[in-house]
This record gives sequence, structure tokens and C-alpha cells, in this order.
Amino acid sequence: MKTIGIIGGGQLGLMIAEQARLLGARTVCLDPAADAPAAAVCDDHIVGRFDDPAAVEELCRRSDVVTYEFENVPGDILIPLCDKYHIPQGYRPLYDSQDRLREKTNAREHGLRTPRFAAVDDEASLRAAVAQIGLPAVLKTRTLGYDGHGQAVLRTEEDLARALPLLAVPCILEEFVPFDFEASIVMVADDERIVSFPIGRNVHRDGILDLCFVPAEVDGEVLARMRRESERFMRSCGYRGILAIEYFVRGGEIYFNEMAPRPHNSGHYTIEGATTNQFRELARYLLGEPLQEPRLVAPTVMKNILGQDLEAAQRIAAACPPHVYVHLYGKSECRPKRKMGHITFVGMTAPEYEAAWASRFVK
Repeated sequence: MKTIGIIGGGQLGLMIAEQARLLGARTVCLDPAADAPAAAVCDDHIVGRFDDPAAVEELCRRSDVVTYEFENVPGDILIPLCDKYHIPQGYRPLYDSQDRLREKTNAREHGLRTPRFAAVDDEASLRAAVAQIGLPAVLKTRTLGYDGHGQAVLRTEEDLARALPLLAVPCILEEFVPFDFEASIVMVADDERIVSFPIGRNVHRDGILDLCFVPAEVDGEVLARMRRESERFMRSCGYRGILAIEYFVRGGEIYFNEMAPRPHNSGHYTIEGATTNQFRELARYLLGEPLQEPRLVAPTVMKNILGQDLEAAQRIAAACPPHVYVHLYGKSECRPKRKMGHITFVGMTAPEYEAAWASRFVK
């Protein structure tokens, strides 16, 4: 029986472990929290920091194959371990995704269209970038930003002044794209093939994913191009394992926004909404098993459950309505904008969700 090591013990690690168990594999996770969600499912749990070389190497020693559930694994720890242990995704997709300037440059160099962007390190370079790109624009920290943190939309001179504190760290200024909607694709690749999951339309609130509607209501040619260009990008970069890419869609144009070399929040719908799911196909890749091509079971809606909606989700779980699947992550502390779970509505369209379910959650 093979053991999959997971750097990180959050909800993504939890769902990787659940699917690995169904495939007959053991799992061990590394997380600093003794009550990390994945610890409830994994066969073993190393309580340790991600920046502790001894803890990360101990995880590798206990595992036949190692993956990661978040992007910010310190490179100076992971890179040398890639030569000693079996970490099949390697470090490159992590490295490329950890810095927004590097990420956008890499996407553009490999043929994806991006919003215009420029490096910003101080007020002078910010004003030069604004002169080049124009307003509105989005100022983002180059590293460690997530779920809307570390960014500001600039529309006026007053916005520039208010955004100056962000320049305490290196930043990037990006053109503001007046998109029709956001979409994402999740892919898993081995040496033989790439499997792609049906593309969803994403709705964010305060920078955090709120809803995903699958299939995305957009021209089929646009979706086919998004899939084709994403798969070509993945091969061109030499990536293996799992990769999610988020796009802005404007008319018939698609713009690369960001990528993640791990399971993605927008792909959680695949657990019940598709014939196989992102976590299972990642586990198949890690175990050296043939990948399976996913198919959509029915129109599906995925609702992210943040702390403010936890009680509503618990009530829905207790009621057990048909074709409604409530996933709660078992986190010990509930906070208003913390991801506490998700709900998948299978066989439901966006209008049906809005009519029957949207009012149950905090607006």
C-alpha cells in the first residue's frame, strides 16, 4: 500500500486524503495545527511548520510520493528535496505561481493573453506604471496575497494615495479588465494525457469565491479555446499533476488571471457533479494510475460556505434535501470570512439556485 504525503492539512488536504483512501492508499499530512481538518482523515499527522526543514523531510521519509495543498511552500526547503524524494509535480509550478509578476510573465511568454502589467516597487514606479497602463487598474502585492488580500483597485488620485502602504513590499500593477465574468479550468496531466474538468463560471464576493455555476454559460467556441490554450500552456511549461487556471472572460476574449498547482475551490463541485473529481484524479496521478476523463453529471452549482453561513449550512445538512451535498471541513474556529465548507447542488441551474436557495445565505 502506497503512502501519499501532503504538505498542508487544510480542507484541500482533507479531500485529497478522502479520495486517496478510496483508491486504497495511505496518507500522512504535515500541518502546524494539531486539529488540522486533514488530520481527521489521514492515517498519520506530523505536527510541524511548513518552514521547518526537518518536519518537511520527515514527511518525505514517511511517504512514497509527496504533494502540496497550497502554493507558499518555502522553495529553499522543497527544491533540494525534489532530488531526494518522489515529488512528481516538482517545484516549478509552485515557483511560477508564487510571484504574480513571474506568474504573469510566464503566462505571456507561453502564449496566454494577460492584462497589461508592470512591476511596482515605490511611489515613483507606481506613477510610471499608471501612466503606462492607465486607470482603473489593480495594485497587488507580488507574493502571499489570496482571497482578495493584498490588493486595491485604483480609480482616482485619492486611491493611489490610499494604496501607498501596499508598497512596503514589491507589487505589480495590472490593467483592470471590465470582464463579463470569471471562469476557471482544472486539469490533471501525466506523461500520456491531460484530463480537463468542465469549466465553471465563478462569482466572487469581497475577493473570495462565492459561487460556481457549471457549465459556464458562454459560447462553446470560447470554452473550447480556453481548454485548448490551457492544455497547451500546461504542456509547454512542462507541468505535471494538477493545475487550475482562472480567467477573465470579456466577449470572445479570455485573459489569464492566475493559476494554482493544487486542487482549486472552484473544482469542489466535481466531487458529486462529475463522473470523477479533481482530488481523485490528482491521487491517481500520484499513485501512477491511468487518469480518467471527467464528464459533467448534470448542471451543478457550488456554494462556498464562509463562517457567516455556517449555521445555514448546518441546517441544510440536517434537512438532507435530495441532490444537495453539504461538506463541512471540521475547522475548530469559525470566523466570518473563513472557508468552513461548501455545498454542491446537482441538477440545478443558476436561475433555479437564485430562486430557491440564495436567500438562505448572508448577502
